[in-house]
Amino acid sequence: MKNQLLLLFSLFSVLAVAQPGIIKESLLLKSPIMGKDVKYSIFLPGDYDHSTRRYPVLYLLHGFTDDETAWTQKGEAHLIANKMMESGEAPPMIIVMPDADSTWYVNSADGKTRYEDFFVKELIPHIDKTYRSRANRLFRAVAGLSMGGYGTMILATKHPDLFVAAAPLSAAVLTDEAIINMPDQFWENVFSYPFSKDAKGTDRISPHYLSNSILHIIATGNVEELKKVRYFIDCGDDDFLIKGNMELHSAMIDRQVPHEFRVRDGAHDWVYWRASLEEVLKFVGDSFHR
Repeated sequence: MKNQLLLLFSLFSVLAVAQPGIIKESLLLKSPIMGKDVKYSIFLPGDYDHSTRRYPVLYLLHGFTDDETAWTQKGEAHLIANKMMESGEAPPMIIVMPDADSTWYVNSADGKTRYEDFFVKELIPHIDKTYRSRANRLFRAVAGLSMGGYGTMILATKHPDLFVAAAPLSAAVLTDEAIINMPDQFWENVFSYPFSKDAKGTDRISPHYLSNSILHIIATGNVEELKKVRYFIDCGDDDFLIKGNMELHSAMIDRQVPHEFRVRDGAHDWVYWRASLEEVLKFVGDSFHR
């Protein structure tokens, strides 16, 4: 009888580990900082409901015009995560996908929208309080695509005390020259939300812009602080943002900030990002290992 009970317990444990993860979409977090409810989706690993353990957390950020459902409905993040975790290529982890609207993950110049403050002061504490996360920078990472790749680098370089790893994909990194010469309509449609709608030419390179310029942060930031984070930078060779990513790679070499830099065949699309996510999960998983 004792042997049968042990066998049943072992079988239950195996089945629990093999269970697919749970995805919960468009949950609401009341945010005094944002003055509204902010949506987020969350992936909980397969053994979450069958254990008392705490898990590392990956914050996975969407691109411009998308929302908290993009990484699951377009990127199949939950399916990729299940596959990677079940095969042992990535450790079990919680994945949080917040809605950032078109904020670029920063505080706006006019002070009306404080998304960066929300992320740091409300979202991360909420996740650590509500779920069984490992509330320590050594078990927290951030990744994202396009605008979310920009947000990844902004959050990691401005708050290296919060993250052990950062993995920007096709990050929206632009040189000052590109910003200055950008057509007015494109600037107004894409960048007026966090910066200034009416700015033209060199006026766009404002103190607020520079404080949120990834290239400027890398060039002038405290190197020892920047080195606290492990970086994995990935961009397709046919991506219109490849030049900015190469500039980022070069700037990090100049400051001797260790990082991985990958350029693969591909463009600015979900085919590329779905493939990239597998490498991201491996990279952050390695970063979580002590």
